[in-house]
Amino acid sequence: MDSLVLYSTGFCFIYVAFLLFLPLGISRVWLLVLGFIVGFTVDIFYDTMGIHAAASVLLAFLRPLVLNLLTPRDGYDSGDAVNIHTMGWRWFLAYTFTLVIVHHTAVFFLETISFQTALYTMVKILLSTLFTALVMVILQLLFFSSKRERMDYR
Repeated sequence: MDSLVLYSTGFCFIYVAFLLFLPLGISRVWLLVLGFIVGFTVDIFYDTMGIHAAASVLLAFLRPLVLNLLTPRDGYDSGDAVNIHTMGWRWFLAYTFTLVIVHHTAVFFLETISFQTALYTMVKILLSTLFTALVMVILQLLFFSSKRERMDYR
């Protein structure tokens, strides 16, 4: 985590990509379980006492609600994935920023448990959200296909 920090203020939590890029049709129960496992794993390695687990479960809980809010006019296809090329830039950025800012707000306010440093915490949330979202876009452009994959059984 130390290598993805900008000036001790902007943090990139790359593990959030795992939760954001899961298939659209995953069940809510599995989503919550995976959110807890991923967050708890980060907590074990960084000794953060459940902060990342709580924030990841919150993200997993809100993900279906955000997907419902951002549903395209024609709905999602059964084979759609969270892909910037398939869903479009506006959809992907709205989806990513919404969930990442919720996650980061939970992480940083649970970390400080104080509103005395609220301005500094808000700056950390904003810079970390921008940094993480930028990395998410880069990951999408590097590792996800620009062509819609179709199964052909000929």
